[in-house]
Amino acid sequence: MKTLQFFYDIACPYAYLASTQIEAICRSTDTQLEWKPILLGGLYRSIGGKDHPAATWPAAKVLHNQRDMRRQAELFGVELAKPDSYPQRTVTTMRLLLAAPEATRAALTHRLYRAYWVEGQAVGERTVLAKIAAEFDLDIALIDGPEIKEALFSATAESKDLGHFGVPSFQIADRFYWGADRLLFVARDLGCEPLDSPAPAPQDKAPTLEFFHDFSSPFSFLASTQMERIAAETGAELIYRPILLGALFKAIGTPNIPLFEMTQARQAYQLVDMKNWSEWWGEDFQFPSIFPLRTVAALRVALQAPKTTPALYRAAWVDNQDLGNPEVLQSVLNAAGFDGESLLAGTQDPAIKAQLFENTQRAVEKEVCGVPSMLVNDQVLVWGQDRLGMVEAALDGWVPAGE
Repeated sequence: MKTLQFFYDIACPYAYLASTQIEAICRSTDTQLEWKPILLGGLYRSIGGKDHPAATWPAAKVLHNQRDMRRQAELFGVELAKPDSYPQRTVTTMRLLLAAPEATRAALTHRLYRAYWVEGQAVGERTVLAKIAAEFDLDIALIDGPEIKEALFSATAESKDLGHFGVPSFQIADRFYWGADRLLFVARDLGCEPLDSPAPAPQDKAPTLEFFHDFSSPFSFLASTQMERIAAETGAELIYRPILLGALFKAIGTPNIPLFEMTQARQAYQLVDMKNWSEWWGEDFQFPSIFPLRTVAALRVALQAPKTTPALYRAAWVDNQDLGNPEVLQSVLNAAGFDGESLLAGTQDPAIKAQLFENTQRAVEKEVCGVPSMLVNDQVLVWGQDRLGMVEAALDGWVPAGE
């Protein structure tokens, strides 16, 4: 029998969302599920991270995160309401979970998640926690025992030693996945059918799909491999929107190279995650030897000839070609059947330069916080190639509640 370890903290909304799905996946695959409460803040500190990373996010990313939580909850079919007390310390909450018998832990976890993320209760407060503990015939004094304090410390240390940097984290033997949006990998590894998508809704006209991207992003590359397929399957008009990612980041107050701002554990996982996604999509992938990439000229080429986009992405992220070198760029274009010399000359056209600036401004105005970002019908903005399921649902007529 396979075993899945689910590392979580009541403080995390995405761990809450994952908790509503994970038992069904395990039941359908005859997998033993181990609930592993840890202290998220303690994990952050142990790897050199911040206690509350979202506190330093730009407004566009905060807005995206709030929408994304609501959307995932809607797609999962569960209730979610961000409590007024968010964020709150959950040290005592997680101690209670570790003090509970293992046979009770799942039910108590669900009760605590509901209290926090549906009912808006301050589960970190002792009086609130005591009432919930009483529902399970647990003495709140258990959380004060030194052995329980040590158990929480040890569980958090175990998570760190496994390479985790956040929750929810899913450990299957020597592999782990992070995030509620990686449940599809968990389901695949355990032999479960993919999670259902919303049924298509009738539409009056063909949908539009704007693809904001920059060749400098590996995740933009991964998304680019699916854009034409998605457009063809949904009957959407695909509009490529090359933008200057660095200029977008400067406009919204994000570090120019977010990867370099991550903890070492997170950086290591990002590389694994890219490989996981390239395998998922059935695409080759190689992180280039030159990074960050200089992509201004390539973006201007793509503005002149959008059909060059797949070839340029493949050159950078499969064939390790330096798109910032004019000679290499021209050679890549010629090899793909385009007039490289003419397209490179066109990169100096003032109208093309202006269009790249205008695309970037449109991204800022639409509250894009990174690439890839996909805008469906000028209404539903989705960030990340790991959210292409949302993009397809929106193209099929799904409009998230309240948008």
